[in-house]
Amino acid sequence: MIGEGGEQLGIMSARDALKLAKEAELDLVKIAPGAKPPVCKIIDYGKYRYEMARKEKEAKKKQKIIEVKEVRLSPNIDVNDLNTKMASARKFLQKGNKVKVSLRFRGREMAHMQASRHILEDFAKEIGDIAVVDKPIKQEGRSLTMFLSEKR
Repeated sequence: MIGEGGEQLGIMSARDALKLAKEAELDLVKIAPGAKPPVCKIIDYGKYRYEMARKEKEAKKKQKIIEVKEVRLSPNIDVNDLNTKMASARKFLQKGNKVKVSLRFRGREMAHMQASRHILEDFAKEIGDIAVVDKPIKQEGRSLTMFLSEKR
Protein backbone atom coordinates (compact mmCIF):
# COMPACT_ATOMS: atom_id res chain seq x y z
CA MET A 1 0.00 0.00 0.00
CA ILE A 2 1.31 3.42 -1.00
CA GLY A 3 -0.15 6.63 0.41
CA GLU A 4 -1.16 9.78 -1.46
CA GLY A 5 2.23 11.42 -0.87
CA GLY A 6 4.16 8.39 -2.15
CA GLU A 7 5.01 7.03 1.32
CA GLN A 8 4.88 3.30 2.12
CA LEU A 9 1.96 2.35 4.38
CA GLY A 10 2.82 -1.36 4.53
CA ILE A 11 0.67 -4.42 3.90
CA MET A 12 -2.99 -4.09 4.89
CA SER A 13 -6.38 -5.55 4.03
CA ALA A 14 -8.37 -4.22 1.11
CA ARG A 15 -11.12 -2.98 3.47
CA ASP A 16 -8.64 -0.87 5.49
CA ALA A 17 -7.05 0.51 2.32
CA LEU A 18 -10.45 1.47 0.91
CA LYS A 19 -11.35 3.17 4.20
CA LEU A 20 -8.13 5.23 4.08
CA ALA A 21 -8.86 6.25 0.47
CA LYS A 22 -12.42 7.34 1.33
CA GLU A 23 -11.14 9.44 4.27
CA ALA A 24 -8.74 11.24 1.91
CA GLU A 25 -11.58 11.60 -0.66
CA LEU A 26 -9.41 9.90 -3.30
CA ASP A 27 -9.46 6.59 -5.20
CA LEU A 28 -7.71 3.29 -4.45
CA VAL A 29 -5.92 2.16 -7.63
CA LYS A 30 -4.09 -1.15 -8.20
CA ILE A 31 -0.71 -0.16 -9.65
CA ALA A 32 0.77 -3.68 -9.90
CA PRO A 33 -2.04 -6.25 -9.67
CA GLY A 34 0.28 -9.14 -10.63
CA ALA A 35 2.64 -8.62 -7.67
CA LYS A 36 2.44 -10.67 -4.45
CA PRO A 37 0.84 -8.94 -2.56
CA PRO A 38 -0.76 -6.55 -5.11
CA VAL A 39 0.47 -2.94 -4.93
CA CYS A 40 -2.23 -0.29 -4.46
CA LYS A 41 -1.96 3.49 -4.29
CA ILE A 42 -4.24 6.22 -3.04
CA ILE A 43 -4.55 8.77 -5.86
CA ASP A 44 -7.05 10.79 -7.88
CA TYR A 45 -7.96 8.32 -10.64
CA GLY A 46 -8.97 10.99 -13.19
CA LYS A 47 -5.61 12.70 -12.78
CA TYR A 48 -3.83 9.32 -13.03
CA ARG A 49 -5.62 8.47 -16.31
CA TYR A 50 -4.77 11.90 -17.72
CA GLU A 51 -1.07 11.45 -16.86
CA MET A 52 -0.99 7.98 -18.44
CA ALA A 53 -2.65 9.28 -21.64
CA ARG A 54 -0.17 12.17 -21.82
CA LYS A 55 2.80 9.81 -21.44
CA GLU A 56 1.39 7.56 -24.17
CA LYS A 57 0.93 10.54 -26.49
CA GLU A 58 4.53 11.68 -25.86
CA ALA A 59 5.84 8.19 -26.68
CA LYS A 60 3.82 8.20 -29.93
CA LYS A 61 5.34 11.52 -30.99
CA LYS A 62 8.85 10.08 -30.83
CA GLN A 63 7.99 7.13 -33.10
CA LYS A 64 8.75 7.37 -36.80
CA ILE A 65 6.22 5.79 -39.12
CA ILE A 66 7.87 4.04 -42.06
CA GLU A 67 5.69 3.68 -45.12
CA VAL A 68 6.17 1.23 -47.96
CA LYS A 69 6.03 3.01 -51.33
CA GLU A 70 5.64 1.01 -54.53
CA VAL A 71 7.37 1.44 -57.87
CA ARG A 72 5.79 -0.59 -60.68
CA LEU A 73 7.76 -1.68 -63.72
CA SER A 74 6.88 -3.66 -66.83
CA PRO A 75 9.08 -6.14 -68.70
CA ASN A 76 9.35 -3.99 -71.83
CA ILE A 77 10.28 -0.76 -69.99
CA ASP A 78 12.54 1.68 -71.80
CA VAL A 79 15.80 3.05 -70.33
CA ASN A 80 14.47 6.58 -69.78
CA ASP A 81 11.31 5.30 -68.10
CA LEU A 82 13.43 3.08 -65.87
CA ASN A 83 15.60 6.08 -64.92
CA THR A 84 12.47 8.06 -64.01
CA LYS A 85 11.26 5.19 -61.80
CA MET A 86 14.71 5.00 -60.17
CA ALA A 87 14.60 8.74 -59.43
CA SER A 88 11.23 8.38 -57.71
CA ALA A 89 12.52 5.37 -55.73
CA ARG A 90 15.57 7.42 -54.63
CA LYS A 91 13.26 10.20 -53.49
CA PHE A 92 11.18 7.75 -51.42
CA LEU A 93 14.30 6.21 -49.87
CA GLN A 94 15.78 9.59 -48.95
CA LYS A 95 12.56 10.47 -47.13
CA GLY A 96 13.09 7.34 -45.01
CA ASN A 97 10.46 5.08 -46.59
CA LYS A 98 10.90 1.52 -47.81
CA VAL A 99 10.34 0.83 -51.49
CA LYS A 100 8.60 -2.17 -53.03
CA VAL A 101 9.72 -2.62 -56.63
CA SER A 102 7.34 -4.81 -58.61
CA LEU A 103 7.73 -6.04 -62.16
CA ARG A 104 4.21 -6.84 -63.45
CA PHE A 105 3.50 -9.31 -66.24
CA ARG A 106 0.40 -9.45 -68.44
CA GLY A 107 -0.73 -12.07 -70.94
CA ARG A 108 2.07 -13.60 -73.00
CA GLU A 109 4.72 -11.80 -70.91
CA MET A 110 4.16 -14.50 -68.28
CA ALA A 111 6.12 -16.99 -70.45
CA HIS A 112 9.29 -14.86 -70.11
CA MET A 113 9.26 -14.11 -66.37
CA GLN A 114 12.76 -15.40 -65.62
CA ALA A 115 14.22 -13.65 -68.67
CA SER A 116 12.96 -10.30 -67.35
CA ARG A 117 14.42 -10.86 -63.87
CA HIS A 118 17.53 -8.88 -64.92
CA ILE A 119 15.47 -5.65 -64.90
CA LEU A 120 15.01 -5.88 -61.12
CA GLU A 121 18.63 -6.91 -60.63
CA ASP A 122 19.82 -3.90 -62.66
CA PHE A 123 17.44 -1.65 -60.72
CA ALA A 124 18.93 -2.85 -57.41
CA LYS A 125 22.49 -2.44 -58.74
CA GLU A 126 21.88 1.11 -60.03
CA ILE A 127 20.26 2.29 -56.81
CA GLY A 128 22.75 0.33 -54.65
CA ASP A 129 24.66 3.47 -53.63
CA ILE A 130 21.82 4.59 -51.31
CA ALA A 131 19.73 1.41 -50.96
CA VAL A 132 20.09 -2.13 -49.76
CA VAL A 133 17.86 -5.08 -50.70
CA ASP A 134 15.65 -6.03 -47.73
CA LYS A 135 13.83 -8.92 -49.36
CA PRO A 136 15.30 -10.49 -52.50
CA ILE A 137 13.40 -10.95 -55.77
CA LYS A 138 10.40 -13.21 -55.28
CA GLN A 139 7.57 -14.29 -57.56
CA GLU A 140 4.11 -13.36 -56.29
CA GLY A 141 1.38 -14.36 -58.72
CA ARG A 142 1.75 -12.33 -61.93
CA SER A 143 4.67 -10.22 -60.68
CA LEU A 144 8.23 -10.31 -59.38
CA THR A 145 8.82 -8.15 -56.31
CA MET A 146 11.70 -7.01 -54.11
CA PHE A 147 11.94 -4.61 -51.19
CA LEU A 148 14.58 -1.92 -50.76
CA SER A 149 15.45 0.23 -47.75
CA GLU A 150 17.89 3.05 -47.16
CA LYS A 151 21.52 2.21 -46.33
CA ARG A 152 22.42 3.05 -42.74
